[in-house]
Amino acid sequence: MDRREDFNRLMADCRKGRIDRVLVKSMSRFSRNTKDCLAALRELTRLGVTVQFEKENIDTGTLTTELMVSVSGSLAQQESISISQNSHQSYRRRMERGEFITTKAPYGYRLVNRRDLEIVPEEAEIIRWVFDAYLGGKSAKDIANELIRRGIRDRKGNVHWTTREIYYWLSNEKYVGDTLCQKTYKTGFPFVQKINQGEVDQFYVEGTHPAIVSREVFDKAQALRAMKKKKIYGPDGVYPLSRKMCCGICGFTLYRHVTRKGSATWSCGRHQRKASNCATGPIPEEAIYAAFLRMYNKLRLHEGVILRPALSQMDSLETALQRGNPAMLEVNQAIAQATERGYKISKLRANGLLDADACAAQMAVNNAQLTQLRAKRRRLLKNDDIGEAAEALRQTADTIRQGPERLEKFDEALFAELVEQIVASPTALRFRLYGGIEVTEQIGEDER
Repeated sequence: MDRREDFNRLMADCRKGRIDRVLVKSMSRFSRNTKDCLAALRELTRLGVTVQFEKENIDTGTLTTELMVSVSGSLAQQESISISQNSHQSYRRRMERGEFITTKAPYGYRLVNRRDLEIVPEEAEIIRWVFDAYLGGKSAKDIANELIRRGIRDRKGNVHWTTREIYYWLSNEKYVGDTLCQKTYKTGFPFVQKINQGEVDQFYVEGTHPAIVSREVFDKAQALRAMKKKKIYGPDGVYPLSRKMCCGICGFTLYRHVTRKGSATWSCGRHQRKASNCATGPIPEEAIYAAFLRMYNKLRLHEGVILRPALSQMDSLETALQRGNPAMLEVNQAIAQATERGYKISKLRANGLLDADACAAQMAVNNAQLTQLRAKRRRLLKNDDIGEAAEALRQTADTIRQGPERLEKFDEALFAELVEQIVASPTALRFRLYGGIEVTEQIGEDER
């Protein structure tokens, strides 16, 4: 404020009683700082001077004490937007110069000097194996299951992998040594991060860091993914909703049909034969996808209200059933010890107290032991439906927690990970998720 001579002159005139009302174009012109602005407004209020902000349509002369809170909020919002815009401009200039790389290292790398990517040998071997396995004919689901079977841990120390993560690795240009800047962007206030689908410019920078896989292998993986994405239309075609849709009225399977205009719908097989057989008629495919988006976003936003209580109840039931099983307790203790041992080995390697070869050897022995222990636990749980349901529910919860904060577009891999079945009726879709949770979404009249 000290350098704003005209503003200080205005305040001095107000203190002398020469001014009783101040007209301002916008809050940002009155002050750039929330703290100083509120201090000035409080002083002017004590002096009996009112201030009107034209742009925000706020008049301090008509504000109650409670409404002053909205002024504070508006000021804080304006300041937050200004800071965000300045940061974004800085990032954009660095992207254009090819300097901006990343603020978070993907699996296979570690971040050094707060901006450079350095290969983590143990994790890089996993990435190379994933590419080789995919090109060798394994599906993303098979690869994820194999990583779980081998006891490979993620950055959080969990042995949990999904097809979504495998697909992300296979399409991540960082593994070939390049960087695509601005894959996501933030909307205006309130800030929401979204996947960039052409709304803002992207910058592709080659050779920004060491590569884990060769460009030839990476390009082959992209070509194979593109080929697998192509759908074969007709009675033998396989779609994301295939074998997932069931009629809630008669229990018959729902089948896909493409209209003459090219739009896809799903309807009960009995209804397709004769409309009077069943009331579950054609449901637009886009309406089903939209219902999945609503369902996912609700679960992601209210995870603590919906998923956590269900997980807590399932864990309590599983613990009660296993409490009297000494063999299960012994296996669980051994798994906990092996998991802790693996964490300590990783920590020694990260602190430079263990070389790469020794770390790889010890981790291999420990992972082999974990694999045997988990296999033993699976045998003990083979006939335990509660144990299987609890594990499925935990995987569903982890998938939602690790998924995008808000889903704007249908994600086939995420759908396959979460949804076991969809029970359809003429007005609603009931999504049955792995682990037993069911969520119902209405089909809007505008979507029918």
